[in-house]
Amino acid sequence: MPELLIELLSEEIPARMQAQAAEDLKRLVTEGLKEAGLAFTDARAYVTPCRLALVVEGLPERQADHELVEPGPRVGAPEQAIQGFLRKHGLRSVEDAKIRDTGKGERYFAVNLVAGLPARRAVVDVLHNAIPALPWRKSMRWADTTFAWVRPLHNILAILDGQALDFDFDLIRTKEAVLGEGPRRRLRARNATVGHRFLAPGEITVTGFADYQKKLRDAYVILDAAERRKKIIERAGALAAAEGLRLRPDAALLDEVVGLVEWPVPLIAKIDPAFMDLPPEVLTAGMRAHQRYFALVDKDGRLAPRFIVVANIEAPDGGGAIAAGNERVLRARLADARFFWNHDRRRTLESRVPKLGEVVFHARLGTLADKVMRMQALIPVLAPFIPSLDVAAGERAALLAKADLTTDMVGEFPELQGVMGRYYALAEGAEAPVAEAIAEHYAPLGPSDACPSAPVSVAVALADKIDTLVGFWAIGEKPTGSKDPFALRRAALGVIRLIVENGLRVPLLKVFEAARLGGPAALQRGKPERTGDDLLAFFADRLKVALREKGVRHDLIAAVFALGGEDDLVRLLARVEALGRFLASDDGASLLVAYRRAANILRIEEKRDSRSYDGAVDSRRLVEAEERALDKRLAEVAGPIDAALAAERFEDAMAGLARLRPVVDAFFDRVTVNCEEKDLRENRLFLLARIRSAMERLADFSKIEG
Repeated sequence: MPELLIELLSEEIPARMQAQAAEDLKRLVTEGLKEAGLAFTDARAYVTPCRLALVVEGLPERQADHELVEPGPRVGAPEQAIQGFLRKHGLRSVEDAKIRDTGKGERYFAVNLVAGLPARRAVVDVLHNAIPALPWRKSMRWADTTFAWVRPLHNILAILDGQALDFDFDLIRTKEAVLGEGPRRRLRARNATVGHRFLAPGEITVTGFADYQKKLRDAYVILDAAERRKKIIERAGALAAAEGLRLRPDAALLDEVVGLVEWPVPLIAKIDPAFMDLPPEVLTAGMRAHQRYFALVDKDGRLAPRFIVVANIEAPDGGGAIAAGNERVLRARLADARFFWNHDRRRTLESRVPKLGEVVFHARLGTLADKVMRMQALIPVLAPFIPSLDVAAGERAALLAKADLTTDMVGEFPELQGVMGRYYALAEGAEAPVAEAIAEHYAPLGPSDACPSAPVSVAVALADKIDTLVGFWAIGEKPTGSKDPFALRRAALGVIRLIVENGLRVPLLKVFEAARLGGPAALQRGKPERTGDDLLAFFADRLKVALREKGVRHDLIAAVFALGGEDDLVRLLARVEALGRFLASDDGASLLVAYRRAANILRIEEKRDSRSYDGAVDSRRLVEAEERALDKRLAEVAGPIDAALAAERFEDAMAGLARLRPVVDAFFDRVTVNCEEKDLRENRLFLLARIRSAMERLADFSKIEG
């Protein structure tokens, strides 16, 4: 069966866009083929720094034939209408038309068998639509073209069943060009491409994917990104092992380098020993950020005076000149870093704090100096809930936390913010907890990032994130849909991890209100309950996300949050865990059914009667033994459940609730709630309301699914 091969050759595609572009090309082409009625057995996308490729296997030679059905007038319509329909569709008489029942009477239909197009014609239409539809994050126009793409497009290889597809792709797409009245620039689809830009720039003619992949390899292009990755890892690892070293893991850098080379050639080079006294983070930042070098470490994990550079060519001298050239480049980079290191330490971090007043945090939330002051003010508020916290150390760390943002080193390497603050603080003689808090207060930045546990670090990290959340919430800058320009979702997840992983009993609503009152005047005039409650609801959503991977059901979290006022995350999670175990038991499952039955009856009757049945049960009107037993058991468990909840013994509270099961089951089996006697019915509805109320002291069971 025919095979389709496509390659779009351009100038270098940014590495961060390559994988998504390959998937987008595959999606757009395969969806177009399906819409065109061209089934296939397999489709695979590939990407290198300057080419997107797609192979689709198992295509048919032509589209399937299909019927074109056109409706006509109803049977019995005026003759003039029928004759007009016949003429329009080339039918000689009504006998050539089909009669079908539409459910609203019989109508005439013109049914014509339309032969499917050859696959070659259909595929050309698909490619004409797919290529310009690629959704690049950023695109450009070049020369006099009007077609926008990520980088200038140089060649289109398009082969179906071994033969080049016959089509042109217009790079000038003005109305005049389409009408043939203006300048045109076209790329004609071919069965040819080129190899490596430097090692084999000549033209390659191919007949299919296997031939294409082999000839590219012969021309120093490894098409498969996974194969390029493997070659880098194996060769770089061997070079490091030969000197008793190993690669320092860096998955993100590896992904980027794979997208920078078509023929990877790892080489080992030296770091000038004169720079090895710089902080390791400075060395790796200088290598990684600008030069894309891989750091090497010794058996003890210490940074070694060696690095790996991945070239894109096979050099005649084995790469010696390339390695030496990169050593010179790195030497210049590290000389700059040494200057920054020495120059920054001439001033203390505290002397840099006033400079933060020149850096705007947000137009409506003030400068970074304002933010630092607010963080300081939150430390005493958080102190009662963070065991062993030295308030003075926390306030000192909060004051200095952002100071390194004004240093030359962080200006050159922004990824070192916090890290350099720690080094500069230690050089000034700061206490270790203060220095560590400066480095750790941005953490955790993601699910794989370590969470601080030292009291001062935890306090400053919480103060920073809570101040950010409350401030943006109060001015109405909340995340919407997929947009979150201020990373507020990440900040909320960070607060959750800091609290939960350290077991802190932080009353969030109280802290939110303190942050609001400590903010700009515009925040203080806002409604506290609106900011606090709305932000707490946002935390509930983030908590569901954070616990999803741990298997915690989102509906249980919603059921506990729905009780209202629960802002202690540790207590909330303890209640959620107890609730989950309770519902997994037979008693819990049975009581959930009973709750729903009671709640449904009450909802219907309260709506019909326009009243609530949350009233006192009259024990004199309890006629049946089962309703008396239920009333008695509800009274018996109320006290123990309240005491267990007050003591946060949620398992005991659930156990007390489980004692209701037999009497509730018996009540529903033998007692008719909606009886004819008005007073009896009312009393039994009061009894149902007591079941609902008793269970909703532990959670809002209406939020529980399944």
